[in-house]
Amino acid sequence: MYKKQFEIRWSDVDANGHLANSAYTNFMSHARMAFFTEKGFTMPEIMKFNVGPVVFYEHMYYFKESFLGTPITVTIEVSGLSEDGMLFMFEHNFYNHKGENLAYCEMQGGWIDLKARKLTGLPEPLLELAHKFPKSESFKVLTKEDTRKHGVRPKPMKL
Repeated sequence: MYKKQFEIRWSDVDANGHLANSAYTNFMSHARMAFFTEKGFTMPEIMKFNVGPVVFYEHMYYFKESFLGTPITVTIEVSGLSEDGMLFMFEHNFYNHKGENLAYCEMQGGWIDLKARKLTGLPEPLLELAHKFPKSESFKVLTKEDTRKHGVRPKPMKL
């Protein structure tokens, strides 16, 4: 399990005085990029291969409030990866300084070719690194069908 600690800043709270939902998203994103960097997916390295990560969805579940000035720990566990590395899934948990679980998020994403603007498998050097990611107990090999497991499809606007 990867852990990243943050302190809740003034800019992270909402009008209710607790951690804003947008701050949860920002903390997760920062933690993921720190995780990727630690695992060898540095910005210069992924740019060499002209790929970048994209988010498909983040499903948040909130359990307990957190407040200004308190430390918060964000954890990451890799719960899915496709064979070619194109698709990935993370589980994030948020904990306060007492170890209480504040929130949980399932996040799914993939890698795109930054020129073609299409999903792409990872180049071999990055794929080798991805296969070494620590995996959660619920880890599964992802397929394209997993990206549609919630049945949500785009709908054109009615004019």
